[in-house]
Amino acid sequence: MNSKPVHLAVYNTYADWETGHATAHLARAGHDIRTVGPATLPVRSIGGLRVQPDLALDDVRPEDSSLLILPGADLWDAGDDLAPFARKAREFLDAGVPVAAICGATAGLAREGVLDDRAHTSAISFYLAATGYGGGERYVDADAVTDGALITAGPTEPVAFAREILRLLGVYEGEVLDAWYRLFHDSDAAAYAVLEKAGAA
Repeated sequence: MNSKPVHLAVYNTYADWETGHATAHLARAGHDIRTVGPATLPVRSIGGLRVQPDLALDDVRPEDSSLLILPGADLWDAGDDLAPFARKAREFLDAGVPVAAICGATAGLAREGVLDDRAHTSAISFYLAATGYGGGERYVDADAVTDGALITAGPTEPVAFAREILRLLGVYEGEVLDAWYRLFHDSDAAAYAVLEKAGAA
């Protein structure tokens, strides 16, 4: 397992529900989750949760991380406040360090040009098209998409988003990963037995 922490971006209006499955199961598997804000001042999620970031964005380096997770937020579509997070994502990807973006964060990556030459998804194709980006031909109508070190998903797919993260970081694989997804996405009770047998329940 990669001993470097997973960095979860947090900023005002971030969508709390979009990353919970991923971070909870990464933490249970032994990954250290560190929150990253615009600064170290507290932020508030859409759900009103007050979060004190562990680190400021300027202090995060790709070589010190195993993954950067970018949740959606109202602020992604309300101006350029979160553009530094998209630039940081480009820095991570250029260094070969994975990035996972969901919902509005995909629009931020589109504006940054990160999606122009990578397969990706989002809420819907015309949402990203409105950014004026050049990657429309690489859009995939799927619950979540992994292209190399980049994971993308739409706002209604936090479980599929987590599945791709867990696969990429090697937390679960094969039938265990499939069972995890069936349990949390489809409420398939039979999947629990697979997880229990694998010690992943």
